[in-house]
Amino acid sequence: MTEKMLKFVDINQENPSKRDKIQRKIDFDEIYEEFINEKASQQSSRCSQCGVPFCQVHCPLSNNIPDWLKLTAEGRLEDAYELSQSTNNMPEVCGRICPQDRLCEGNCVIEQSGHGTVTIGSIEKYITETAWDKGWVKPIDVVEELNQSIGIIGAGPAGLACGEELRKKGYQVTIYDRYDRAGGLLIYGIPNFKLEKHVVNRRIKLLEDGGIKFILNFEVGKNLTLNQLKEKHDAILVATGVYKPREVNIPGNDLKNIFPAMDYLTASNRKGLGDKVDMFDNGTLDAKEKDVIVIGGGDTAMDCVRTSIRQKAKSVKCIYRRDKKNMPGSAREVFNAEEEGVEFIWLSSPKEFKGKDKVESLVVDKIKLGEPDESGRRMPVIQKNSEFEIKSDIVIKALGFDPEEVPKLFGEKKLQVTKWGTIKTDFDTMETNIPGVFAAGDIVRGASLVVWAIKDGRDVAISIDNYLKSIQSKKVA
Repeated sequence: MTEKMLKFVDINQENPSKRDKIQRKIDFDEIYEEFINEKASQQSSRCSQCGVPFCQVHCPLSNNIPDWLKLTAEGRLEDAYELSQSTNNMPEVCGRICPQDRLCEGNCVIEQSGHGTVTIGSIEKYITETAWDKGWVKPIDVVEELNQSIGIIGAGPAGLACGEELRKKGYQVTIYDRYDRAGGLLIYGIPNFKLEKHVVNRRIKLLEDGGIKFILNFEVGKNLTLNQLKEKHDAILVATGVYKPREVNIPGNDLKNIFPAMDYLTASNRKGLGDKVDMFDNGTLDAKEKDVIVIGGGDTAMDCVRTSIRQKAKSVKCIYRRDKKNMPGSAREVFNAEEEGVEFIWLSSPKEFKGKDKVESLVVDKIKLGEPDESGRRMPVIQKNSEFEIKSDIVIKALGFDPEEVPKLFGEKKLQVTKWGTIKTDFDTMETNIPGVFAAGDIVRGASLVVWAIKDGRDVAISIDNYLKSIQSKKVA
């Protein structure tokens, strides 16, 4: 091991090359190039193979990161891929969009020692792209078909991961989604410069080739109620995600050209997919030649500001009530946005939208950070008489997401929810109060990361399998 690994002292940290900021601003292509084999092997060999792998500990999926880094350093890429995909249903997605700086890479031992982290995400992407190129990624091969069926509501990461795991066991899996494409936020929420859509589409096709059935443009509560859907299947998983935008309730909120982030991002992503989008085509949701303000500090806000840059906005400003250090979004994404010309106005809070019919400016209060709240973060406190005004033609609200009223939407009033509106489940089994109905992903935990949704999908698949086996055993008895 010492011959192949622990090279962090001799080999400096190196990321894949990033496209020039001038060039990448004119298109929606991914900004990072891929490692070539030699570089991937070299960077993998920097791993210290520490006794307690904090990278793995801080990965929601507990990916066997040190092991597949060692295999990559040894040139055993197919083995590295097999190990990587054994704990992750979408390693090519996580390698691109996970905030590694907050998870695995941010907790790398050699990063803490000052040598620079192992570039785990880029190597994960390289391993999986090599696997696709070499034909190592195969559809699900079911050994024994089972008669029991599962209906999954939501074709996002949690639903897809659960569906794949259950299909591997031989169950009949049908995934329902209200949109015209499977993938959820991976398709309509995340821009191409972070995740090109062919990456998601080939994964969907792989699942279809493995026998998973997709029924799109299907709304539970309209096409069928939850109870009617339950009659068609032996178990149900609710994995709808959370899409209801949080509001900023200030004067002028009813002015035109103030939009939730998902409206804006969905329009842009649909255009990239070749769809006709009236509100984009008539200029309403197109940032071209406009002064754009994005309110928020998370990864969705970063997606919005960087999309605006690519749509050739006149100016793009991001308003956030805390400072850069306390921003919830990925530090890497903030840096990329700054490179591309986004102006961040830290320690600022929206006070009033102004305009006659459409928004023309945003009045902003200056903020100072006070004492920590219950989460440990310092509370934003408005400074008196500190307001200033920023010109804007379009404002995008990226303040996070809340759950929709699922019991009402699904026509199932018995379905219990928490005080936050998320679906209430048993902590251990992930089953709701309705027998045979399970829930997972953001609709249970609230808006979170794709990697956590995949984790939840894998976990709930185990619970559903146990539930169906218990039902079957009772029938036999």
